[in-house]
Amino acid sequence: MLVKTYGCALYGIDAHLITVETDISAGINFSLVGLPDSAVKESQHRIEAALNNNGYRIPGKKITINMAPADLRKEGSAYDLTLAAGILAASGQIQTETINDYVIMGELSLDGGLQPLKGVLSIAVRAWEEGFKGIILPEANAQEAAVVEGLNVYGAQNLEQVVEFLQAPQSMAPTQIDPATEFAQVSNSDLLDFGDVKGQEGIKRALEIAAAGGHNVLLVGPPGAGKTMLAKRLPGILPPMELPEALETTKIHSVAGKLKRGLVTERPFRSPHHTISDVALVGGGTNPQPGEISLAHNGVLFLDELPEFKRAVLEVMRQPLEDRQVSISRARISVDFPASFMLVASMNPCPCGFYNHPEKDCMCAPGIVQRYLNRISGPLLDRIDLHVEVTPVNFDELSDERSGEPSATIRKRVVVARKVQAQRYRELTGTYANAQISSKGLRQWCQPDADGLQLLKMAMEKLGLSARAYDRILKVARTIADLDGSTAVESRHIGEAIQYRTLDRANWAG
Repeated sequence: MLVKTYGCALYGIDAHLITVETDISAGINFSLVGLPDSAVKESQHRIEAALNNNGYRIPGKKITINMAPADLRKEGSAYDLTLAAGILAASGQIQTETINDYVIMGELSLDGGLQPLKGVLSIAVRAWEEGFKGIILPEANAQEAAVVEGLNVYGAQNLEQVVEFLQAPQSMAPTQIDPATEFAQVSNSDLLDFGDVKGQEGIKRALEIAAAGGHNVLLVGPPGAGKTMLAKRLPGILPPMELPEALETTKIHSVAGKLKRGLVTERPFRSPHHTISDVALVGGGTNPQPGEISLAHNGVLFLDELPEFKRAVLEVMRQPLEDRQVSISRARISVDFPASFMLVASMNPCPCGFYNHPEKDCMCAPGIVQRYLNRISGPLLDRIDLHVEVTPVNFDELSDERSGEPSATIRKRVVVARKVQAQRYRELTGTYANAQISSKGLRQWCQPDADGLQLLKMAMEKLGLSARAYDRILKVARTIADLDGSTAVESRHIGEAIQYRTLDRANWAG
């Protein structure tokens, strides 16, 4: 008897439908074909124990299982339940006419329990696109999959519940959640607040501009000046996530096995250690997995102590910073991971940290400062929109009992500026902010007035800025104008934007 069951294979953050054909005929053999990896092949032993411990058995006949399409690699233990259901139906141990209506996925324990899976949201989306009536999966993943509207999601604790459902579908109710309700219940109380920061009004202004336009930021200053503290408060002023952003971010975190609850409703903040490898940062591996820059998609990637990262690691970010996605190619497959993130980096001005400090002397030998700064390449530095000098806070500001401007107030201004941008770029696909404007868009929306153009020309000549820096200044100026409520980019907007490009390495190193 031939029975077909259905599962899904993950490639990148997308799922591909896998048809599992189970044929049982005369003889004694167990053959699993269709390019399975070792974990899939080992499923025979898990399935056999799970069936025996639940009153079923693997029939002593010739069992041939084909996982189609056969040219796609099948990896992991998530097909255990798919294979087990096919064996039970093909051997006549269960009678069901509905097994073809569902995508069935789950890892089996030896006692028949079901273990959580990765990438469930992507699998649920594929099941809905393929027109399946529903999906059967471990109960721990049901909330995540139920985000997909129009798809019945059945979460089971063990094999026995799955068998009971396949024979009597009314025995289990589908899991239902309302994504809009989850969004309404999101609380930002856990986010750090700018109101706790003493002084540093200029840095807060720069971060507000960065948040309003989605710009990259580099904070340069001595130890203890507040660089890390300020960066960690940036998510609190970013606009709330929209549902499409939340779904895409959730898919990435689910595929990477980093999902902690059903739906990611807050913008990610990723802060990898400086010893990270290039593969861990951008993604990859034999079975390509998303890296830190994709986990920061729609959020913030914070690189503390930027010069301490390996140069090769930093250089691989250059293409994702421009294209906002990572393309990973292997011999058998190529995958794309989204990587639209805000890069926030911090660094000391020199190895000892006190170069150009108003009160402390730098202890670095001649030439050491320049070598330290040269760890960051010019092309990477050019892709960072705002270069901000963070100076130490004086005693009077630290001892001031008054609270600073809270994040909620700053966020309101950022949201208003983002709404202006959404209206301006409404005809463009994707989530657009000023940092994403194309060259054509620069000519259309970012042209300064005559005084602003002259000011920009003088800055280009004096500072020796590149063409990319020219574009970045215009984008930042457009954001400043949006925060100012101005439809035109004026000279004062250009002037403020130029201030954030004056910290070149020649100036830092004297």
